[in-house]
Amino acid sequence: MLVREQLRTTRRDDMIDITRQVAEAVTRSGVREGVAIVYCPHTTAGIAINENADPDVKHDVLLRLGEVYPWTHPGYRHAEGNTASHLKAITAGASQTVIITEGRLLLGRWQGIYFCEFDGPRTREYWIKIMAG
Repeated sequence: MLVREQLRTTRRDDMIDITRQVAEAVTRSGVREGVAIVYCPHTTAGIAINENADPDVKHDVLLRLGEVYPWTHPGYRHAEGNTASHLKAITAGASQTVIITEGRLLLGRWQGIYFCEFDGPRTREYWIKIMAG
């Protein structure tokens, strides 16, 4: 089963919790044992798994990514001016794979799945591929 999801981001840098949407896709699929691959087809956004209990974690992650990859740098040459967004997306990665067991995502107690926006606001999409196995 392949599911396309769409979302509208509201800030340049954000981490949007999409765990519920991925879990609902798994439920709709009827797959009891397998994997869910969550994939982002954008070069300035990504998919991450991290803590979803304390919102300060998102703040801290975005803060440090901004420090490591500043929006402007005298050496950047990319004409669109969003090199930092590309670097952050490479760091986050384009996809995550989550095991499905007993019809549910196998995530740790504090884990959530995030769509990571690094060049918003924009209308974005991500894909969920659910495979039995």
